[in-house]
Amino acid sequence: MACVYSVWVLCAVLLVWYVSAQNTQNAQLDTNYVGTVFKGKSHTYAFNVFLNETNAVRIHVEANATASSKTPVLFVEKQQSSILSWQLPLILEHTYNYYTVSRTLCNENQGKVIPDNATVTKEDIEVSVSSFSEQAIYYKLNASRVADFFFITGKVYQLEVSPSTPIYFQYVFPENVDKVLVRASSEDDLCMVLSIQELHCPVFDLDRNVEFTGEYQTMTKKAAISVQKSVFGKAVYIVLVVKPRDYECLGTEKVAPPGKEGRWKSVTVTVEHSLTVTDYYVAIGTAVAFFGFFYLVAVIISFVHYYLYPNKKDEQEGLTAERVNPECLPLYDDPNIPITEGAPDKTYGTQGDVIAQPAANFTAPQSASRERAPASGTGSSAAAHYDSDSSLDEADIDMLADAELEKDVFRTKPFLYVADLSRKGRKVLRQKFKLYQWNLITIAIFYGLPVIQLVITYQTVLHVTGNQDLCYYNFLCSHPLGVLSSFNNVFSNIGYIMLGLLFLGLTWRRDYLHKKAVERNDIYEREYGIPQHFGLFYAMGLALAMEGFMSGCYHVCPSYTNFQFDTSFMYVIAVLCMLKIYQSRHPDISATAYSSYFCLAFVIFIAVIGVVYGSLLFWIVLTVVHMLACMVFTVEIYYMGRWKMAANLGVFKRIWNVVIIDRLKCVRPMYVDRAVLLVIGNLCNWALAFYGVIERPKDFASYLLAIFIINLLLYTAFYIAMKIRHKEKIMLIPCCFILLAGITWGFALWFFMARLTSWELTPAQSREGNQPCMLLQFYDQHDVWHFLSATALFLSFMILLTLDDDLVRTPRDKIPVF
Repeated sequence: MACVYSVWVLCAVLLVWYVSAQNTQNAQLDTNYVGTVFKGKSHTYAFNVFLNETNAVRIHVEANATASSKTPVLFVEKQQSSILSWQLPLILEHTYNYYTVSRTLCNENQGKVIPDNATVTKEDIEVSVSSFSEQAIYYKLNASRVADFFFITGKVYQLEVSPSTPIYFQYVFPENVDKVLVRASSEDDLCMVLSIQELHCPVFDLDRNVEFTGEYQTMTKKAAISVQKSVFGKAVYIVLVVKPRDYECLGTEKVAPPGKEGRWKSVTVTVEHSLTVTDYYVAIGTAVAFFGFFYLVAVIISFVHYYLYPNKKDEQEGLTAERVNPECLPLYDDPNIPITEGAPDKTYGTQGDVIAQPAANFTAPQSASRERAPASGTGSSAAAHYDSDSSLDEADIDMLADAELEKDVFRTKPFLYVADLSRKGRKVLRQKFKLYQWNLITIAIFYGLPVIQLVITYQTVLHVTGNQDLCYYNFLCSHPLGVLSSFNNVFSNIGYIMLGLLFLGLTWRRDYLHKKAVERNDIYEREYGIPQHFGLFYAMGLALAMEGFMSGCYHVCPSYTNFQFDTSFMYVIAVLCMLKIYQSRHPDISATAYSSYFCLAFVIFIAVIGVVYGSLLFWIVLTVVHMLACMVFTVEIYYMGRWKMAANLGVFKRIWNVVIIDRLKCVRPMYVDRAVLLVIGNLCNWALAFYGVIERPKDFASYLLAIFIINLLLYTAFYIAMKIRHKEKIMLIPCCFILLAGITWGFALWFFMARLTSWELTPAQSREGNQPCMLLQFYDQHDVWHFLSATALFLSFMILLTLDDDLVRTPRDKIPVF
């Protein structure tokens, strides 16, 4: 019985083999084969390919409309170590049916070098065609060699790709080449994916799986991927896949009707050599040498100044002697001179030398009587008149000493001098302004550490997923180094760090020289020039260095989610510069470090909300907050901090009474200079606020930064204009800094407007603005912006550091406040 069963099994196997043999036919490359298939009828085509003839075969198949998603035509390609299958119609994204498909077959031996004495082997390829349809379905099949399957460096390739006809090629690294740049360009904006994959089978070349391995980018008109041999090996596949719709690239739908074969994309692909290690050294060394030149100039100027002015100490001592010359002493220093009855009161509401003394010196009415020296007449006659008036009781006389002690009096005078606003103790102010630098160091540490963690995470995700749409690089000028995908964009921020440290050094030098001068004679610190407090300058230098660090972190993987890394310390720099300008002539009423940094934290919080949630409601609230802030600062600055809401609840009634009584006379402000600045500043800020709520710019962080920069420029221009108005000199060195800073800012802004990338757009659209390198084949326009803006910021800082050097020998009671 067992023998009979074995015979029947053998007969069944032979029958199946016979039927299969009858449906299998030998096939040749570059030949069209047509036929029909239906349930129970299939065809198999056997191709015998010599390995040394070609290393890539492409199968092209078509089917008529009889095939459907329920009864498709099935194609199965079998090789010795792999299998590939697909169906017609090919359904992409469950919507789009394609009745024409072309697939390139993967061969594990591709790229391997065959020795000349090796035995020529053949590769057997079988393609089976079948269907479960009850009706006959017409099909067409063709297998052909792939022309130019191996890409050559520098050669331009014109390709045609569609969603159902993906294509890939192979590139083998030449000897002594470690990196290349694969560039793709197109005239149309159909969405496509450019992928670089390792030399393994299967190759993921369909819309649904092209993102499974390797590195890839979405593309409309431009794409470029830097390929490193250390990552991919000695050879790679360059894969091009057109998407069935454009949403991933454009953010909007732009599709061909289902069933239409209209999404053909013409693409130009080239493989270019990348830079060598020597090129990296040259580019890095040039940048360091450029900013090192500033150090050299600073050292030379310091030595020249030291040797040209060796008698600076003698000059200071001479000035001190001149200051205490008895012939120059005011009349009120003579205790024998009494008050004259008709002597005019010059101290109430005006500035006298006595206000430069510490408040503790105002102890008796006698000191005030000295202040009221007679304008004419002799001391004897005045004394006689004083003695003859027996009815005059000294206790009944108000010497008005409180006029020099009460802030509400001397800070609201029509004309203020620096001596009026530099009454606080030097040590108190020094400690107050030192808090700016120490608090900023703390902020930088606690803000910088999470940023480092985040950018490391971004870079790790980029390398693990291979999704280069995560980061908005200029891929046409993106040079990797180590774990950094765009080292040049990160390193170009070295200028901020180097010049920030240089500014710290120059500030320390000036601080050191000032301390030495004070040790010799402290009259300069007490009575001459702008009060010297260096805490804000140290904070500015630190902020400049931190801007370089934070900008470098942002450029590790630039995107809209971390753009605030790049702008946060720009806000800090703008605010510190405005505070420094204000502090110069208002040292007693400058904002504290705590309040300033708290306001900056609130600004950064607003920036985050604006980037993430930029709705119309947010813009309305922001506009209201902006205008209220302008009103508060206007009142605070105009009244020198002496206006309090709680103590001035009846101010509106008083304003109404003044308007009714004085009519047009009340239009003229008491403090004209301050009023002009505040009116111009408010007009500009209101215009910016209305522009924001009307236009609602997508780049909210840049919009917010523009508000700070415009206010800083307005305040700086006002300060310089007021110096000129009050006949103060602007010395040669600050003039040179102003000129150089203006020129540098002009060029820097021109490069900034290049807009090589924009995270306001999709990654594919952003790449349309990518441009090749322009400097040393290493740096692009945005890198040049980094260089120039760092230089311009440094020069701007030097303007503030040297702008008031002309007032060093000017008494503070003659330096106006504005």
